[in-house]
Parts: sequence; C-alpha cells; structure tokens
Amino acid sequence: MALEHAILVSLRERPASGLDLDRRFNRSIGFFWSATHQQIYRVLKGMEADGWVTSVAVEQQGRPDKKVYEVTAAGARELAAWLSSPIPAEKPRSELAIRLRGASYGDRAAVLDRVSEQRADHATRLEHYEMLAARDFPEPGTLTGQALDAYLVLRGGIRLEQMWVDWLTEYLHAHDSPHGSHAPRDTEGQSL
Repeated sequence: MALEHAILVSLRERPASGLDLDRRFNRSIGFFWSATHQQIYRVLKGMEADGWVTSVAVEQQGRPDKKVYEVTAAGARELAAWLSSPIPAEKPRSELAIRLRGASYGDRAAVLDRVSEQRADHATRLEHYEMLAARDFPEPGTLTGQALDAYLVLRGGIRLEQMWVDWLTEYLHAHDSPHGSHAPRDTEGQSL
C-alpha cells in the first residue's frame, strides 16, 4: 500500500486540508499506517498533479487561506482499483520478538524492563481503542456501510492490542515464576 491510498480513503470519508489529514493520521489512521506532516503534504501535491485530488482555497480569519482537498473521479477510480487488487501477504517484523528470543544471551533483567514498558504501551493503546469503541460505536449491531467498516477495523486493533498484552503478560509471568514455568496466565496473572 502506498500513502496515497490511505489519503484517498481518508478524503473519501471527508474532504480535508493537509493539516486535517495530519490530525486524522495522528488520531486514527496512524494506528495502522503512519505518515509525517511533510510526507502528507508532499504526497498531496503529487496526487493533485496526477489528477487524483483537487483542492479549493478556503479563507480563514486571521490566518492564511487553507487548501481543502477532495477526491476526483480519477482518484475514486484509482482507489476502487487498488481496493479490488490482490493483497500481498504481510511479512511481520518484530524487533521485540527477536529480543525475547535472544534474552538468554544478554541482560535478561533489562529485556524484562523493556517488555514491561511495551506491555504498558499496548495496555494504554488497548484502553484508548476500547474507549473509542464505546464512545463512537455504542450500538455496533446497528452499523452498516462505512461506519461498520470503521468499527470492524477498530475491533481488529482492539484484538491485536489484547493479543500483545496477553502475550507480554505471559512472558513476564513465565520469568517471574520459579524455574521459568511457561504455564499460560490471564492478564491478572492467574494460571489458565
């Protein structure tokens, strides 16, 4: 996937300025596809040159005009073609998994500290995703179309973060117990 496609999806949901897109990437899209402010503006410029988006200058009080971008018919066709194209298999990469596997060859206590930090980060993200689900989708059974799609992507994020929390909790508990027992435990540390 290219950043262009993430931007096209976001602009199909709602026209936006580059700053608005940057905020969306920081709040939601960035959970699964990151981009810097500079990348977004550079790509928007190229997309406009390619005819995938068009912009309109919008006057602002006390500030320079802003450009609001919208997807053109050519951009909509590009997005539709990309959406229906084959998806290459994702090849996961995890520096954390390599550190866990290599912990016996270094300072295990330091690795366990990093694991605790990562677990806390994932637990915070999980809590945030669950808050978003409760706030934005209080009745998921009634959702259809784009709202259902957004909800299901958020559910995927919740499940992924829960997997990380569970796995890292298991790793930490396994190294806390005598003889490094590998008995699976729940998130409260109870044996399963």
